[in-house]
Amino acid sequence: MTRGGIDALKQQLWAEAMRHGLGQAKEVLVVADGAVWIWKLVEDRFAGARQRLDPWHALQHLWTVAHALHPDDQVAAAQWIKPLQAKLLDSQAAEVITELDTLIQKLGDSLRKKVEAERDYLEKNKQRLDYTGAKENGEPLGSGAMESTCKQYQVRFHRVGQFWTTEGDEALMCLETFWRNNRWHLLFPHVPPDFDPSKN
Repeated sequence: MTRGGIDALKQQLWAEAMRHGLGQAKEVLVVADGAVWIWKLVEDRFAGARQRLDPWHALQHLWTVAHALHPDDQVAAAQWIKPLQAKLLDSQAAEVITELDTLIQKLGDSLRKKVEAERDYLEKNKQRLDYTGAKENGEPLGSGAMESTCKQYQVRFHRVGQFWTTEGDEALMCLETFWRNNRWHLLFPHVPPDFDPSKN
């Protein structure tokens, strides 16, 4: 966690991954939302890693199509997306894309552009949509654990009335991260191993 931007985060992620055995790993999996900067970071620091797009982020793009087709009818939108959602989560992204291609041919210009944008997004991420493989291998399906951690950091540092300098914020995030990663003893070797800074 850092306020230093993507380059600083890249260095931290790489160092943390190496501490956890990246150098000996037979296989590396990165699960993330669809942010382009994340995939660029993966290509830079974790070349060769398998990549998985969080399924709920992928489904957001199908929901965008559903709401475009049925802007005033949530029930109809839900009915439209239901079979496509099942196919997407069953690793049938190619079939979903084919169905969107068929749909696009029937649409007027403005609606076609909206649907094409979402279809192209799924096409671009097609190799990252293997969800049945994740279930079979006992791998994490989505990025919820990481997003939850980010929210916890935000709650810690965005409380009402809190104002931080960038340097102060970075220093406190560093302490929080040392504690969360069970490395508090490296900073304070005299503190008992079971010490919990959140309770003191």
